[in-house]
Amino acid sequence: MQIRFATSRPAGDHVLVLPATGPSIVATGIDPNGLASILKRQRFEGDAGSVVEHFTTGDDARRLLIVGIGRADAAAAEQLGGAVAGRLLTSGEREAVIDLSGAGLDADSAARVALAAVLRSWRHDAYRTRLKDKQKPTLEQVTIVGAPDGAESLWGDRYSALADGLALTRKLVTEPPNIIYPESFVARCREPMEQAGLKVRALGQAEMEKLGMGALLGVSQGSRRAPQLLVMEWNGGTQGDKPLVFVGKGVTFDTGGISIKPAAGMEMMKWDMGGAGAVAGAMLAIARRKAPANVVGICGLVENMPDGNAQRPSDVVTTMSGQTVEVINTDAEGRLVLCDALTWAQKEYRPRAIVDLATLTGAMVISLGHEYAGFFTNDDKLAAQLTKAADETGDKLWRQPLGEAYDRLIDSPIADMKNVGPREAGSITAAQFLQRYIEDGVSWAHLDIAGMAWSDKPKPTYDKGATGYGVRLLDQLVADLA
Repeated sequence: MQIRFATSRPAGDHVLVLPATGPSIVATGIDPNGLASILKRQRFEGDAGSVVEHFTTGDDARRLLIVGIGRADAAAAEQLGGAVAGRLLTSGEREAVIDLSGAGLDADSAARVALAAVLRSWRHDAYRTRLKDKQKPTLEQVTIVGAPDGAESLWGDRYSALADGLALTRKLVTEPPNIIYPESFVARCREPMEQAGLKVRALGQAEMEKLGMGALLGVSQGSRRAPQLLVMEWNGGTQGDKPLVFVGKGVTFDTGGISIKPAAGMEMMKWDMGGAGAVAGAMLAIARRKAPANVVGICGLVENMPDGNAQRPSDVVTTMSGQTVEVINTDAEGRLVLCDALTWAQKEYRPRAIVDLATLTGAMVISLGHEYAGFFTNDDKLAAQLTKAADETGDKLWRQPLGEAYDRLIDSPIADMKNVGPREAGSITAAQFLQRYIEDGVSWAHLDIAGMAWSDKPKPTYDKGATGYGVRLLDQLVADLA
């Protein structure tokens, strides 16, 4: 999708898109009387994302879309861009012109119209060999007219990089597990990241064995796919400043191991690496926009399979921190991956703060559905920063509790801890497990994104499938802190 900004409507064949804050349009140049009658007959009231389609007649005949924006803010702007792309992507039209004249949007909101159009048009058709012509995307360009000064530079300097990062995340999450596994995940990331100026390296099994990562390696031992610890460094801030560190759970396919999952729905577990995908996409976006900050992204990448060498329930593993874990359920594997990655991150980088993302627990989906990710933190200031970033980007968060009473639920009679507690408070006990690996004085937050990495219904900035959740949140957090 190509984005252009212009001061006036271009000539030639295109769809004209006019925003509306109510039952009348806010741009000029179209017969207001005839259009008002059309809007009234279709009971159009300008609600955000609502669309009326009309065809003008005469020598300049064209398709016309009236799109409601409700009110002039960033969220409505994204609904506008997303509605246009969703409506026109396979319509046969090649260009849409969105006239924002008089819409009252500021420069940032106008740039986010472009962002939403690009995000909503993202598709992954690599394996669809028999698409009918009417199913193939045709929309190639969106031209935005009448945007305030600064919108074009915001798109070019900030939001186009964010779109690139989200595209990488969505592709990683969408690809099947025979294509994306730990080593190929690293390979997919390396080229675009190194081109963007990131320093990329990966620790293999032998290196992790020397470090004593018994928990992460225990998850991986049932798979023929070798584990990887992907490390991405962006040094855009002051030399010597402590970095902000992001850690992502990257279980590229999760069968549950010996505690095997039911067959129904197991195909969804290709996106159990959504946390790692989000970290990778955020790092690419941060580097592409040359953020003035020091940031490190770390992805613990494994495949959880049930072969004859697989980890067993009741095994005891020794983590890199030296703490021991009794493995009660091999399907509670994500925290075993994360705990060693968190320990390594703290020892290697001494971060100013550390944030982990993981599709960790089904309990979080039961609690919050698919509207919010839950988050846990030991730092109220970091909680406020994350909440602010969530509100600004639409990657919504809801804070969850931590406490000693919950922590006691994962005590083991034979080891330092169990990898699961009782059924109740399952998301909280998972977070308590991770907190045991956070060193004193380190600001930490854990984001359980199990309900957010994939969607079964379209929304303004994505179709059904991979959402890219977390990329915008992390990018905004870096922008705010920098």
